[in-house]
Amino acid sequence: MTIKPLSDRILIKMEAAEETTKSGILLTGTAKEKPQVADVIAVGPGGLVDGKEVKMTVKVGDRVLTSKYSGTEVKMDGEDYTIVRQSDILAVVE
Repeated sequence: MTIKPLSDRILIKMEAAEETTKSGILLTGTAKEKPQVADVIAVGPGGLVDGKEVKMTVKVGDRVLTSKYSGTEVKMDGEDYTIVRQSDILAVVE
């Protein structure tokens, strides 16, 4: 099965949370910060959203920075994904 986003939505896969700090301290599950960098897996076609034309500016394979708690989390074939609107993407990471 595959997920194909509609309208101005984008399917992303969040990068794994850091297990240790830069100084080598191991983090417990509750101390880990939610990652904000993700890989774009699929992109919707854009089109009219709330009466305004939306052109998609990200593409499959981009690494993006998202709002911390944006989107809807979904699980597919044992993998965790998030579906966000293009407006929830803050930047493309290069």
